[in-house]
Amino acid sequence: MAETARDMPRDQWRNYHPAGAVRRRRQSPDPRTEQRWTQAQQLAREAAKRLREEFGATRVVLFGSALEHSLFTAWSDVDLAAWGLAAERFYAALASVDGISPDIRVELIDAEHCRESLRRIIEQEGAEL
Repeated sequence: MAETARDMPRDQWRNYHPAGAVRRRRQSPDPRTEQRWTQAQQLAREAAKRLREEFGATRVVLFGSALEHSLFTAWSDVDLAAWGLAAERFYAALASVDGISPDIRVELIDAEHCRESLRRIIEQEGAEL
């Protein structure tokens, strides 16, 4: 069974620094994560094109960990926000873009009907595709 932080002896706990682990990961990137990052960027562009052409999206924005290379991990997904999707076609659009890659999930947000706080974050931090 894997050891959790709760199971660590005090002396090990004092030496545990999550920020240091992130820093070490950034300094020596994993080639698998590098390849996955490239795939995620291609996937995001392809999904945005599909959302516009097949589902009438007027705007598509990439946000979340796939936006910043330094935050992207081997477990990251692609987060997209779309404007202009017809409500009755939202789930078809989601299934379509999530089915593009068997390896990387796509999470789709209807930006016109999400929480205002989330929309603000998407608007401020996201990148238009």
